[in-house]
Amino acid sequence: MIEILNQSQLDRAKDSGALVATILQAMKRRATVGTNLLDIDRWTHQMITEAGARSCYVDYAPSFGRGPFGHYICTAVNDAVLHGLPHDYALVDGDLLTLDLAVILDGVAADAAISFIVGSSRPAESVALIETTEAALAAGIAAAGPGVRLGDISHAIGTVLDRAGYPINVEFGGHGIGSTMHQDPHVPNTGRPGRGYKLRPGLLLALEPWVMADTSKLVTDDDGWTLRSATGCRTAHTEHTIAITEDGAQILTLP
Repeated sequence: MIEILNQSQLDRAKDSGALVATILQAMKRRATVGTNLLDIDRWTHQMITEAGARSCYVDYAPSFGRGPFGHYICTAVNDAVLHGLPHDYALVDGDLLTLDLAVILDGVAADAAISFIVGSSRPAESVALIETTEAALAAGIAAAGPGVRLGDISHAIGTVLDRAGYPINVEFGGHGIGSTMHQDPHVPNTGRPGRGYKLRPGLLLALEPWVMADTSKLVTDDDGWTLRSATGCRTAHTEHTIAITEDGAQILTLP
């Protein structure tokens, strides 16, 4: 289903996006050396509840997962990149942490992800991964607007990732979003310009470039959820929810 939101829903989407951004930035500040991933999950749960919102993850049970996700935020460390299931792990200096969060507030969902390095270390490979996904996301957003084809966004994202030399996985990518977290259309992280669905005002998209340093192959942890690079290389993932407007695109999940 592709959902086109009315003005009232778009106004509520801005509130949802602002909440997601606020929580992610709060968790980034609290994710210091020694912080446990389960504490990040607990703090996220508290902020969602206090805002009167609802997690999109706790009862999330798609075909590729193992039962309900059961947690409030995805926490992916180093070689983990997607659907990182929070577990008993204390962060160390130099860890590359990705936080991915989706909530529903007043009936409308928003979804975003940030990758950052914990502590004072700045490994060059990790910095490059993060900067590339951020640049790819910016390119995809810049390409979005009414009348634009979905392939134009995918092509803009993929061009940045490809030029940086990273293999591109197309199993998981961006997606439509609205009254539920995952909707059509699927937004691959590479594609052909001029192809695909023509964007319309009122459409919400969650764009999410992600890369692995030297492979496009994923493996799944024994927890049935966490997706890692097949080679053990580091990864990064950046995501915003955007609204297609009459004259372009508006980012709803900016800090």
